Amino acid sequence: MKSTQQQARAAGFLYLLLALSAPIGLLYVPGKLIVAGNATATADNIRASGWLLRVGIASELVHQIIGVFLVLALYRLFKAVNETHATQMVILGALVSVPIVFVNVLNEIAAQVLVSGAGFLSVFEKPHLDALAYLFLRLHDKGITVASVFWGLWLFPFGMLVIRSGFIPRVLGVLLMIAGVAYLASSFATLVLPRYAPLVSKVALPLEVAELPIIFWLLIWGAKTRRAAALA
Repeated sequence: MKSTQQQARAAGFLYLLLALSAPIGLLYVPGKLIVAGNATATADNIRASGWLLRVGIASELVHQIIGVFLVLALYRLFKAVNETHATQMVILGALVSVPIVFVNVLNEIAAQVLVSGAGFLSVFEKPHLDALAYLFLRLHDKGITVASVFWGLWLFPFGMLVIRSGFIPRVLGVLLMIAGVAYLASSFATLVLPRYAPLVSKVALPLEVAELPIIFWLLIWGAKTRRAAALA
């Protein structure tokens, strides 16, 4: 059976993989392909760089799969601390959000099909296809916002577990909850109060970074323990 330190390091490694792979599909690819308010330019970008959209799709699928294993690793790590909170963490961090993202990828696939030039689409004019492709990419963007509601919610039971664990600094649990509030505020503003979304995002984005310290602590803490054991 793995020690607590080894479990922590394994979770930290998965968390790091998630943090490195997620921005590709969630930020980089949309930033390269989507031209705000311009369906024609966006569709032309997809036609010219269809491979980039496929990379974004792959990134989303991969980082969500990693997310499932991450949440399970954290469950094993914190189950003894509080099983109820650990179960809530699994439900909010994987059972709800992962299916949303997987289904949401269909919007990107639809956009790709619409600009593919397939014969059955010949009944539509190019401007119509461009507009539909743009619409599906924007729907994908909103789907990510819906998923981010749960990316914020799961940080609350996670933060409580960290605070109660006794083997991780409590301040990291507090930071997780701050990041959770930021995710929720940004998502709520985008979906319900779009007029204030830019302002809320400016405040929320720096606070979302509060999720990152736990990644490095899990990795370093595991490494330090192993090093100490080796010296002993």
